[in-house]
Amino acid sequence: MAGLVAVIYGVIAYGVTLVSLLYLVGFMGNLIVPKSVDSGMAGPLLPSVIIDIMLIGLFTIQHSVMARQGFKRWWARFVPPMVERSTYVLVTSLALMLLYWQWRPIPTLVWAAREPIAVAALDGIFWLGWFVLVASTFLLSHFEMFGLSQVFARLFGKAQPEPKFRAPLFYRRVRHPIQLGVLLAVWATPTMTVGHLLFSVVTTGYILVGIQLEERDLVQQFGDQYRNYRRQAAMLVPLPGRKFVDPKDVKL
Repeated sequence: MAGLVAVIYGVIAYGVTLVSLLYLVGFMGNLIVPKSVDSGMAGPLLPSVIIDIMLIGLFTIQHSVMARQGFKRWWARFVPPMVERSTYVLVTSLALMLLYWQWRPIPTLVWAAREPIAVAALDGIFWLGWFVLVASTFLLSHFEMFGLSQVFARLFGKAQPEPKFRAPLFYRRVRHPIQLGVLLAVWATPTMTVGHLLFSVVTTGYILVGIQLEERDLVQQFGDQYRNYRRQAAMLVPLPGRKFVDPKDVKL
């Protein structure tokens, strides 16, 4: 019964997460969704900036703190391991939904691309970012990343495999392709407003800080394997000559 309840909880958490991520596409692209980064009634500038920064800050603190190993060890005293990841992604999704709901648009124009080629190029980069993000989750383990593997393993009485270091495809060129996808998506827009720019700048700052914290955890987890990987693969921007070569692929 506990395993079945965990699966139902995990599926609900995954569904909420999927909805929040799909909404994020519309939110950043001003597409379809009822409330986007640039839609709604604009208010006074200073209160809008403060509220928007607080909303992004709440999300970034939650997303980063709950991902740290020290927090996970403390949290394990209250949350069963099988639903730990599902709970993490669920709380993250709720923080995002709060941001969508309370976001204050700041419509002052920063730039607007008019040439059809420029508009098409920026739109293409926007969609490329989302593709890289989603594809990168599947290159590692999409369903484990979002908590489904853990709850189904519990249901069928299977042990979760020990984490293994892997660097498939995109990960051979850049260490953080998911974050690269986010950056492409939040910056590539034909029409950049002050509100959109604020979101992009703060998100970029969080990603750069978050990467440092994540890599510290990865070095602790994988040791010299990750140190070697960090020396070979670029952090975010694919660079000529920077490519990870797995020793297992080297034929003597």
